[in-house]
Amino acid sequence: MMRGLVNPTIALALLALAACRESDAATYALTGGRASRGPALMRAYGCGACHTIPGVRGAKAVVGPSLSGIASRSYVAGVVANTPENLVAWIQNPQAIDDKTAMPNLRVGPRDAADIAAYLYTLR
Repeated sequence: MMRGLVNPTIALALLALAACRESDAATYALTGGRASRGPALMRAYGCGACHTIPGVRGAKAVVGPSLSGIASRSYVAGVVANTPENLVAWIQNPQAIDDKTAMPNLRVGPRDAADIAAYLYTLR
């Protein structure tokens, strides 16, 4: 066995893990949430039934807008400035921001909303 050589599979896994942690750190500073939890939560809440969401398995719907690039948008739902506070509030209770929205209130709790928002802020 040769010393000093790293298995390429392990090296790639470590690189991916470091990138994930870096993403979590950056988005945690913005939202207080963990981006790495976002995709699983968005599947659990059924967000992909209406939206296309990059990185979320099966989320290819076109009922609502695609969430691709949402981190670069100026507004959330075309109504409020795209700030972490507004995005988390929108995820928790869309009708409190726009009473005419078609987006349902899925009763997303504060921690889950912060984690979902953190993930959405990775979508540039």
